[in-house]
Amino acid sequence: MLALMAATSPAPVTLVIGEEELLVDRAVGAVVAAVRAVDPEAERHELIGGKVEPGELAGLTSPSLFGGRSIIVVRSAQDLSKDVITEIVGYAKQPAEDATLVLTHPGGAKGKALVDGLKKAGAAVVTVPKITKPGERLDFIKAEIKRAGRSIAPDAAQALLDAVGNDLRELAAACSQLVFDTPAEHKTITAADVARYHRGQAAVSGFTVAESAAEGKAAEALEQLRWSLATGTPPVLIVSALAKELRTLAKVAGARNARGANLAQALGMPPWLAKRYQDRLRAWGPEGLSTAIQAVADADEQVKGAGVDPAYALERAVRIICASRNGR
Repeated sequence: MLALMAATSPAPVTLVIGEEELLVDRAVGAVVAAVRAVDPEAERHELIGGKVEPGELAGLTSPSLFGGRSIIVVRSAQDLSKDVITEIVGYAKQPAEDATLVLTHPGGAKGKALVDGLKKAGAAVVTVPKITKPGERLDFIKAEIKRAGRSIAPDAAQALLDAVGNDLRELAAACSQLVFDTPAEHKTITAADVARYHRGQAAVSGFTVAESAAEGKAAEALEQLRWSLATGTPPVLIVSALAKELRTLAKVAGARNARGANLAQALGMPPWLAKRYQDRLRAWGPEGLSTAIQAVADADEQVKGAGVDPAYALERAVRIICASRNGR
């Protein structure tokens, strides 16, 4: 669907629904690519739902004195205010000729008025699937390798999944690096290729940085962060890992009364992993966790286009996370 979207004229308004950030970003990227295939100079504007002011969209979609198209991407559209939702739904009924509006929404009840309104207004809707099962992640790995013109043996796909974990961004980056590192004559990537070329990279992933930060090991986390960036790990993967680590701590905090198998069941993770997070949580209080989560949210915004130095944004987030432990 995304390839077809990029090859055709994009709809004036597109709503992308889904929780998988990587797939959502790819859907947004397909719309942007389709616009720039028509107008390479199209100007892109990135907005965050909760920060969009009434009238802001009208300003961005108004015809420019210098001509040219504009692309407005509104992320986390579920956080838009009621006034802005009304404005956007009204706009979708009569969109501007030289503007393309793309909104992302995770699904669910929050912001449902926007979703329903845009559908009724005739906006294009792209729904991306949520990948939850191990088999689906293996299929994702195979599809990523196939996109690069190669194939991967089943045991190699499993080895890659075991090495990297469940995060789709990490898996996509690992697949790309694996294809780059493996000689072109290896049409089918094997488990030996995974062991030979990927094991070292997996050792310093975004999750390694996130774990060190959550444990307050500032010097170690910063060193790992700099090495990870230097070896080509995309900043979005690292900020995603930081967010996942803190979300997991928050989930454990919400299940404080559960113990042992009950805790593991409530969190949907193996007992040993639930205990690890329970032990890690002892150094965290509600205020500190809230501060750390906000720092990662700020870094996420900076990394995705609002800032000019992703490395600085990530270092700042890591320092705040480490300093926020024991915050009560």
